[in-house]
Amino acid sequence: MSDNRHSARAKLLLILLGVVWGLNWPAVKIALHGVSPWTLRSIGLGAAACTLFALALLRGRSLRIAAGRDRLHLVVSGLLNIALFNILLTFAQLGAATARVAIITYSMPLWTTLFARLLLKEKLDRWRGGGLLLGACGLLILMTPLLQTGSLPPGIMLALAAALTWAAGTIYTKWARISAEPLAIAAWQLLTGALVALSGLLSFEGWPHPGPLHWQVLMALTYHIFFGMAAGYILWFEIIARLPAGVAALGTLLVPVVGVSAAVLLLGERPSVPDLLGFALIFSAAVCVLLPSRR
Repeated sequence: MSDNRHSARAKLLLILLGVVWGLNWPAVKIALHGVSPWTLRSIGLGAAACTLFALALLRGRSLRIAAGRDRLHLVVSGLLNIALFNILLTFAQLGAATARVAIITYSMPLWTTLFARLLLKEKLDRWRGGGLLLGACGLLILMTPLLQTGSLPPGIMLALAAALTWAAGTIYTKWARISAEPLAIAAWQLLTGALVALSGLLSFEGWPHPGPLHWQVLMALTYHIFFGMAAGYILWFEIIARLPAGVAALGTLLVPVVGVSAAVLLLGERPSVPDLLGFALIFSAAVCVLLPSRR
């Protein structure tokens, strides 16, 4: 198969991934009507970790992480990138509209760019500088009406914290330079997140005793486990094996578009004018900071 056909197939998979991960936003919201956040994340992250371990074994990839420094860095990055990010997002959806949480969460590339400038001393070109300005304006427009009540709702603060932890984890991983297969790093990070979620479940709720679930909750939970987590990560590693990282990252911007649209269609949410304007600015800002440098 030619490189062009490989690339075309990868781009189709990227569109499919955007739909799969975008629909996962309302699926999580619906599932939370029947299961706790700790249970949801324990099952979801556990399924994703098992999927990546199986994928690595099928492809003959090494899962070894060197003892000492690399394992320590792996645990820290897993706590930031996976555990805190996913747990904060789940609780955020309990306290705010799904569309609004998705919009704020996808300010992640902006915070990553800012942290890279401050901590790694990476230079800002015009595109990235403009992106930071657009993103700041978008967040300001989005949050100003909410601040009129005196403080930000807890769900919004948790969504913002999730975006910050993901950005911090990304910068930490880049700084740490863990010497291992990317697939192995992702698998062990997901396992770290699953173990943290399970520890939270056992600490705060005890061993779960699920009762009968409404069919909508059951369908949403099934979608989250098998599509949002397991199939989503298989698609992602197929994509990054075929496309440059910058193209793959840009393609994931379809996720919040699908997520917000699905929240409107499936959950009946109605984003306000500031929500939509803030979303447009944050989306444009993310495109700017993810565009490959002309150099």
